[in-house]
Amino acid sequence: MATPDFVLDLRQAIGTAPLWLTGVTAVVLRDDETTGATEVLLVRRADNGAWTPVTGIIDPGEEPADAAVREILEEADVVASVERLVWVHVLDPLTYSNGDQAQYLDLVFRCQWVSGTPFPADGENTEAAWYGLDSLPELGGSHAQRIALAVAANVGTDAVFEGGHPA
Repeated sequence: MATPDFVLDLRQAIGTAPLWLTGVTAVVLRDDETTGATEVLLVRRADNGAWTPVTGIIDPGEEPADAAVREILEEADVVASVERLVWVHVLDPLTYSNGDQAQYLDLVFRCQWVSGTPFPADGENTEAAWYGLDSLPELGGSHAQRIALAVAANVGTDAVFEGGHPA
């Protein structure tokens, strides 16, 4: 995965010590032109081969919704618009293969496809494709939950939360 310059600069100062970062998950939806069924945009990560919605780190001073739109275009060559924020949650701490440690506050956005054919545009992914909600590939972590919350008709940031998770 491409690491933003500001993170590389921080790493020069702190080494592999834990970093608290803010990221976005962009769940991009569209209706299939033939069947009308809802589809979700997924990318296959180059670093671990996992299928996920588009994710990325918010740049300093960048609006989170703008980061979601930017990441969609950079990673999948798709233009989309943000409809709403659907979940704010903390991901488990992780250690990358080079020893860098990080933990993310993840802002999940429901997005609507505007134009473009998915393509792994920036080298962070090896594939980009639309999947029907009833034929998703195996998804790790909380990615299935992120998609489910984005698809749900009336779930949003005003949903009832218990213990940090949507009720």
